[in-house]
Amino acid sequence: MDLKPLREEIDRIDNDLVTLLDRRAEIARMVGESKAQAGKTTFDAGRAKAVVHQALSRSNGQFPNEGMVYVFREILSACLNLQKSLRVGFMGPRDTYSHLAAIREFGSSVEFVPFKVIRDVFTAVENAEIDYGVVPIENSTGGTVHLTLDAFIEHPCRVCSEVLLPIHISLLGHSDLSSIRKVYSHPQPFIQSDNWLKKNLPNVARLEVDSTTQGMVEAKKDPHAAAIGNEFAADEYGLRILAKNIEDSDDNTTRFLVISKNDTQPSGDDKTSLMFSVADRPGALLRVLKPFDDLRINLSKLESRPTKRRAWEQAFFVDADGHRTEEKIQCALEEIRPHCEKVVVLVSYPRDKSTKESRTSH
Repeated sequence: MDLKPLREEIDRIDNDLVTLLDRRAEIARMVGESKAQAGKTTFDAGRAKAVVHQALSRSNGQFPNEGMVYVFREILSACLNLQKSLRVGFMGPRDTYSHLAAIREFGSSVEFVPFKVIRDVFTAVENAEIDYGVVPIENSTGGTVHLTLDAFIEHPCRVCSEVLLPIHISLLGHSDLSSIRKVYSHPQPFIQSDNWLKKNLPNVARLEVDSTTQGMVEAKKDPHAAAIGNEFAADEYGLRILAKNIEDSDDNTTRFLVISKNDTQPSGDDKTSLMFSVADRPGALLRVLKPFDDLRINLSKLESRPTKRRAWEQAFFVDADGHRTEEKIQCALEEIRPHCEKVVVLVSYPRDKSTKESRTSH
């Protein structure tokens, strides 16, 4: 087959792409000016997710779905940066899964700011040091990240989006499994790979650190140590990949929340997260949950945490399907308020469907 006409066709397509991208950037600047005049925020999570969804739905499957998601996220990121330079915080250091989740939501054209602990991300958002923060809330295997729930009790931040990040973890070290005497990791990856570790490294000490990156730093110092982390960071820390995909679940996913001081508009497929506390008396929680059942509102999450204000006082966190502006959500909130000592709506935000969509063939 003669390659010349095929390459000439590719060149024509590339020229069209460049022309269209320049035009898109021009219009994006105009959108930014319009938003600024109207006092609106530049980042619209619902709109960003809708653009990616539309791209996937229009594709005939020739271009890989995951690649399509990546391309459009980077286009959105570059155009967003033309409207306003954003600072996005995450629990660092870099190359952690929180960093990857932040890139997945905002692309690579924003400024990323690492923080040592989750609470610092909330404080930075509250003090307007950053525009947005990305924090883990739960893992499909390891469960809820309680430090994030505790931070919501202490800080008046709002949720504006969610990110579902497939998690594939590897064991990184210097030589082979037989030489490993200790493994470093953040607590969550230990939970996610518990069965694998019991089977393959049953007598090895597990040492918890603040992040997977810190674990790699520690493992680099010791020829008999290993770390659990992202395989793509192995070279940067002078480690070898000893075992890939050691997570116990094939569908291991971490859910992250994007926090800010801004509200979000309905996208058509939203969640509403709220926090409430009730008096310590029989049936109190049941009376709060009943209106959701009566109105047939699905609750995808229910978690409690101590408020740390009074002994045994609990704050309950709920994720409800729907946007807070919808009539049935408003009715439910109105009905539960008399039964609660405090109700805080952490704001509604668009559901992340991109992980499922990118795995689906067209």
